[in-house]
Amino acid sequence: MMEILVVAATEMEIAPFILQNSSTDILITGVGAPACMYVLTKRLQQKKYELIIQVGIAGTFKKCFTLGETFLVKKDAFADLGIYERDTFFTLFEKGFLQLNELPYKNGWLENNMEDNFELTSINAITVNTVTDKFEHTDIFIKKFDPDVETMEGAAFHYVCINEEVPFLQLRSISNFVGERNKANWKLKESIQNLNRHLSRIVNQLQNRNS
Repeated sequence: MMEILVVAATEMEIAPFILQNSSTDILITGVGAPACMYVLTKRLQQKKYELIIQVGIAGTFKKCFTLGETFLVKKDAFADLGIYERDTFFTLFEKGFLQLNELPYKNGWLENNMEDNFELTSINAITVNTVTDKFEHTDIFIKKFDPDVETMEGAAFHYVCINEEVPFLQLRSISNFVGERNKANWKLKESIQNLNRHLSRIVNQLQNRNS
């Protein structure tokens, strides 16, 4: 049986999978990039995996996306890691502190090179330390990265997996539009249901390939 680790920031996001799962390791990291990096790295010091799957909900910048829909993140970035100078935000790449293709980056992004998209649409994500409803902040991210979705852990997950040379997938379901902080307008139930449905399908598909 294939050694797979499923990673999520909160138990709520993968509660349906936890209830029906009997063979796949699960890791709850806590919210945010620092927690994700520490907890995941510590686990990888204890056990080797053939594949790691991070799952969770996300906010989208794209009004054309349907709330509740699930996507595969192909590349991610630490969007707010940089320097404010004279009211202008610069990335570390723009200021020369990092090179665009300095490992583990590729053209400034943390890319997933797995070819199989598991019948999901591939998108680009950014990872932030502060979720906000301020248009000025989201406008910076849109201009710098043209992202599809925003999370608080995705780039940290990519960073660890690329450095540790472990194959990985990041699945995200759209719960809300970025900037919408009224959770009455979110589609939490639908996004979690779809997320876990696709997660179970992918895990079963992989296990059947390797049985």
